[in-house]
Amino acid sequence: MTRTEAPATAEDASVVAKLSTLDRFLAVWILLAMALGLGLGRLVPGLNDALAKVEIGGISLPIAVGLLIMMYPVLAKVRYDRLDAVTGDKRLMVSSLVVNWLVGPAVMFALAWIFLPDLPEYRTGLIIVGLARCIAMVVIWNDLACGDREAAAVLVALNSVFQVLAFGLLGWFYLDLLPGWLGLGGGRHLSISMGKIALNVVVFLGVPLLAGFLTRRVGEKKLGRARYETRFLPKIGPWALYGLLFTIVILFALQGRTITSRPLDVARIALPLLAYFAIMWFGVFALGKAIGLAYDRTATLAFTAAGNNFELAIAVAIATFGVTSGQALSGVVGPLIEVPVLVALVYVSLAWRRRFGADPRPAPAVQDS
Repeated sequence: MTRTEAPATAEDASVVAKLSTLDRFLAVWILLAMALGLGLGRLVPGLNDALAKVEIGGISLPIAVGLLIMMYPVLAKVRYDRLDAVTGDKRLMVSSLVVNWLVGPAVMFALAWIFLPDLPEYRTGLIIVGLARCIAMVVIWNDLACGDREAAAVLVALNSVFQVLAFGLLGWFYLDLLPGWLGLGGGRHLSISMGKIALNVVVFLGVPLLAGFLTRRVGEKKLGRARYETRFLPKIGPWALYGLLFTIVILFALQGRTITSRPLDVARIALPLLAYFAIMWFGVFALGKAIGLAYDRTATLAFTAAGNNFELAIAVAIATFGVTSGQALSGVVGPLIEVPVLVALVYVSLAWRRRFGADPRPAPAVQDS
């Protein structure tokens, strides 16, 4: 999508006409990718088992490749010399830490118990999803919504550090200690090491972040900033969406049979997830506006708060409770709901962008794809 100031309503048609076919029908391609993945997983015998075996250290290589392709172009667009302006924004940094590590897990815990009081396995799986804060796919939702790229890079890095340090502790608190305090029954224990969480962070954030930083550094040195942003970036921009579509196909192919064989269970799990995304995104968007953040940083704050690291959640659920467990199914349903909902919220965010008026720090007018 083009990163320019929000056009006046009368100009919308001309702006849309300039978008590539991939951009203009993005929602359609994503829905088709989901359907293709579900169909392949359901109709091709042994496909999901074959894909599941292609992994190293519990990390699916096809999903890792897709996410790396998706994140690299976005992170190559980040102006790393501006990161100090983000880290100096205390409103943004403190708000992000509070909504991601205090509010988000608590909201998911409450919704899991409200909607699934009779289904402990699914409830536990949802709580695990709530503990896994997003560090990967959020960068593309933020970019599509014309959020602040530099802020997104800083916030996902911050989430990564806290994920390594706090995931196990929060898992013990919400799955074991708090249910006991509230008289909600026996606790559950997670079998996940800090090393495995760190590996997840390195693969899904560290590698593309390093690649994007080096590309920006070398590209600007050889081409200059103007040529780098007007000539090189438009060439790699579409690959972010190609990687997104590939990731969605692989992800849903891996779990297609599980999802389609238990539709009523999927529906039960979907309800608290829908409530969670709505509460987190709209609530945090309102928070950003209330504390005086510009549109781009408000959007970044909202998407980083609403998204979840479904790769980590699924890996933890499978490692602890088994691949056929209800906890694992909850993790699988997460992206089934998250992908279309956050795509819809991208369009909501763009519609609200005009209501903010001109951003104090406008995005560069670079054609990304």
